[in-house]
Amino acid sequence: MVCTSQPLASLAGIDILKQGGNAIDAAIAANAMLGLVEPMSCGPGGDLFAILWSARERKLFGLNASGRAPANWSIEAARCLGLAEIPGNSPLSWSVPGCASGWEMMQQRFGQMSLKEVLAPSIHYALEGFPISPMITAAWVFNPGEAPTLAETFMPSGKPPKCGDLFRNHGLAETYRLLAREGAAAFYQGEIAERIVRFSERNGGRFSREDFASHTADWIEPASTSYRGFDVWELPPNGQGIAVLQMLNILESFDIGSLEPGSAAHLHLLIEAKKLVYEDRATYYTDPAFEKIPLEWLISKEYAQKRARQIDPHRASDDVLPGCAPGSDTIYLATSDREGNMVSLIQSIYTGWGSRFVPDHLGFSLQNRGELFSLDPSHRNRLEPRKRPFHTIIPGFLTKDGNPVFSFGVMGGDFQPQGHSQVVMNLIDFGFSPQQAGEQPRVQHFGSSTPTGWKKTDSGFVVLEPWIPESTRTGLAGMGHQVKDGVGTFGSYQGIWREDNPLRFYGASDPRHDGCAIGY
Repeated sequence: MVCTSQPLASLAGIDILKQGGNAIDAAIAANAMLGLVEPMSCGPGGDLFAILWSARERKLFGLNASGRAPANWSIEAARCLGLAEIPGNSPLSWSVPGCASGWEMMQQRFGQMSLKEVLAPSIHYALEGFPISPMITAAWVFNPGEAPTLAETFMPSGKPPKCGDLFRNHGLAETYRLLAREGAAAFYQGEIAERIVRFSERNGGRFSREDFASHTADWIEPASTSYRGFDVWELPPNGQGIAVLQMLNILESFDIGSLEPGSAAHLHLLIEAKKLVYEDRATYYTDPAFEKIPLEWLISKEYAQKRARQIDPHRASDDVLPGCAPGSDTIYLATSDREGNMVSLIQSIYTGWGSRFVPDHLGFSLQNRGELFSLDPSHRNRLEPRKRPFHTIIPGFLTKDGNPVFSFGVMGGDFQPQGHSQVVMNLIDFGFSPQQAGEQPRVQHFGSSTPTGWKKTDSGFVVLEPWIPESTRTGLAGMGHQVKDGVGTFGSYQGIWREDNPLRFYGASDPRHDGCAIGY
């Protein structure tokens, strides 16, 4: 089973499974294809996180393949340039891309096929062309005069491709061929690294060869909490995954299942839990190699119960503070195979088109994740050499009684913990199917403090999808929420539900995007 946001990517993963590959091989193949067909969202210029279930070892593995700031990039250097914040569409927002290292670590530890084999479908379509869908046409937007290196690759005629056009990316085919032949060494010690560093030097970036040569991805332990008989798994910081665990811990104090799905009473509790958790997120989440994070306390049931008591079930809060500790653009995919392996993977170049710099005709844009560093020396996410920036992208996973049940993710930047929590509640509290859980109308709260230093100034506002009923809008407004309508800010979901004896998989794909779930 393969679930992605693009049919060609789902088919690439299925083709690998049919050739004898496993879920890990299929995930890499699908991710590589998404780097071709959704270049504004992902690609080898970005970072990657994954949660994998190994059928052989019967356990979950977490992978953090995010890159770090250049060694010669610091607050002092930024101040010398007169910067108050790091500009997003700038070489100064670059951190070392981690995607290629993530692919290789997954393939070497769990894969059955070579990188050459799993990258072959993407190389083929990069050379021969792929058709542009209506949704991708709408996203293929930028000013070529403001992003000349991006335009050389993605608007060679000066105009975006039209719906139905075949688009080719020979530069990306070359990048994938180098990875297929030399592995991640090509990206971090070889030709690709050399070309990116030379490009950085010409364009005012801070990269050195040592920044790439010293890069490592890491196997990490996923964090978890229990929620009404299920265990919910996310990755710990430098990302925001544990915000999902915190929100669900708080919501477990309320009888969500007795409420009408999508009602004002239901969504009010979600919004209020989000407000509380995002203040903690802004205060405590960072790169654990640089700051100690009170992880166990943040995701403890005792702390959640204290926070839950701060929620008025009938009134929106105006003043939310973090707890006091003791002394978009992204793609998501899910894969599974006949052996029972499962992959929950998310990958991104951060904002649309990333930094909007394509290095030396390599066919991909470099990420701008370094924009999320703070230039405040007292901030936990302050810019420091070789530090990982805060990340919004999070893969999710559910188990029950030690057995794998559900791999899932919701794209959407800052929204993702809100999206994960809504999917889990839809599944567990309301009994929706995996497909229905992703199709339900969503809500997003804006206005919380951020992990990059911005502080909230009021209680924020709530954006609702248009098909949420008027009674819910009126009810939320009556509780004191500022309510707005919105389109396109609610992420895109994929998921695979598993049943055993006999082994069966049920795929789900969000109708908000082009994707599909395919099995064979």
